[in-house]
Amino acid sequence: MTSIPRRLSGIGLTMVLALSLAACGGTPEEDAGGSGGDAGGEFPVSIESALGTAEIPERPERVVTLGQGSAETSIALGVVPVGMESYEWGSDETGYLPWIHEAVTEAGEELPTQFAGAQDIDFEAVIKLEPDVILAPWSGVTQEQYDILSDIAPTVAYPDLPWSTDWDQQIEIIGEALGQPEEARGLIEDIESRFEEAKAANEQFADLTFSYVYTDGPGTLGVFLPDEQRVAMVRGLGLTVDPVVETLPETEGTDSAVIGLENADKLSDSDLVFTFYTDAETRAEIEAQELYASIPAIESGAVVAAEDTSFVTASSIINPLTVPWVIERYVPMIEEAAANVED
Repeated sequence: MTSIPRRLSGIGLTMVLALSLAACGGTPEEDAGGSGGDAGGEFPVSIESALGTAEIPERPERVVTLGQGSAETSIALGVVPVGMESYEWGSDETGYLPWIHEAVTEAGEELPTQFAGAQDIDFEAVIKLEPDVILAPWSGVTQEQYDILSDIAPTVAYPDLPWSTDWDQQIEIIGEALGQPEEARGLIEDIESRFEEAKAANEQFADLTFSYVYTDGPGTLGVFLPDEQRVAMVRGLGLTVDPVVETLPETEGTDSAVIGLENADKLSDSDLVFTFYTDAETRAEIEAQELYASIPAIESGAVVAAEDTSFVTASSIINPLTVPWVIERYVPMIEEAAANVED
């Protein structure tokens, strides 16, 4: 198992998009691909970030997104991006993240043009898209990249550190940039309601504690902290973070505590361990380590682990499209692992 890329950090999607947009007062046919309606914010809008201030003179129509989650939120607000950073690791056979592909195609809209991002942003491709705004509030955009992007269009970066923006904060920022702050609040409330419904429907999870771990290879061990989006997704289903996680010091810029495999015994009271593996061979290699295998939840098979890269990606980001996609897939996985929890 390798550590999940920081860019990480599939209910029917037609229904997802329809419900999200209903909270915004419209339908996919009325809103998608447009300006998202006239209600809400006024322009010009000024949005500060850790890298600079985006001055958005009027309601954007041509949106480009970088990082993760911005494309989904923009779609849910009725504005299908003209372009988005590609994410091959989590994409399916369509070449797109499945929840984005299904939401846009079922809405009858044109799929966003995809371009290289991360450390090697294809600036020429971004220029050709002629964006009105570039959204990157949950990304790893550097100062140098930001300065170039800002010369192309107003660019909204993260408010504090790369890859550390809270999911609801991201939605609020995008809502402000698109002139739809009230609609964005509606999306947040809808996500919160979905989590509450999931908790009520799965009361068997209420007494389960968990830790969410990752490794960079043999001998390493990291634990994601409670507000990291992967962990927040699981908490949203009603499980409780193992109290020991609260005591672990954060490793700067990771939303996690890198504790090393020698400290694996700290997780002895976790009923469940959540993690991911890139493939079966890597999983066997990691689980063959004596210290790793001795973690009680690992030893008993009380492990929730996915090798499906689309699911790993979706369960790592909380937004209006991923949450319903993930919930219906997560529940049976958790139930199977919970059956192995030792009394």
